[in-house]
Amino acid sequence: MTSLRELRRLTSPAPLPQSLAFAGDTLWLGSRGTHRIYELDAASLQVRSEWPCLGTPWGLTWLGEELRVVCSDGDDMEGERVLLRFLPGQGFDPNFRFPCPEDAGSQLSFDGQTVFLSQWYKQRLVALDAECRIVRELPVPHQICGQVFAQGAFHLVTTDDEDHGDYWLTRLDPATGRTEDLAVIPFAARALAHDGRHFWTNHRAQHELVCFEI
Repeated sequence: MTSLRELRRLTSPAPLPQSLAFAGDTLWLGSRGTHRIYELDAASLQVRSEWPCLGTPWGLTWLGEELRVVCSDGDDMEGERVLLRFLPGQGFDPNFRFPCPEDAGSQLSFDGQTVFLSQWYKQRLVALDAECRIVRELPVPHQICGQVFAQGAFHLVTTDDEDHGDYWLTRLDPATGRTEDLAVIPFAARALAHDGRHFWTNHRAQHELVCFEI
């Protein structure tokens, strides 16, 4: 197993960055500190627009023209986890709101056809249908702190102990379900995104965004 090579480490435009998703030259960021979603210029991190959420935007993924967002309904940790639809330039769709299965879910990814939700303590990815019902389950040997579908596979930020343990970049083959820990992440990372060339994550406690390669 190797270590990451950091390419850029940048101050987040919002405190406690929690979720990330790329869409071309736009980086979408959700903040646990402000309970808002930010549309950023990916090169400069300049804020183009920002939108309030009903709670914490735990996870984001881009579906080609819109976002799916896992959000807590109310209090930061205790509120119900729900899946929402966000339309750039318009905001949240008031007619799209589904509870996460078993009230568990944080990060999101999209493989081009299906939205996948990660359930941290259940240590699994679940594929969701249009009404947020589970249609497939992919077990993971660690807890999941971030995920993105890139280079033909799921890549995950994982740990066995979020407070004192190691963090890894883990690859999950969607065809076989096989997992492999590729690299050590030397900090408590949250979220994972891919800009077409490199991976991005958050060093949430330091209010920083980190671009890296293996």
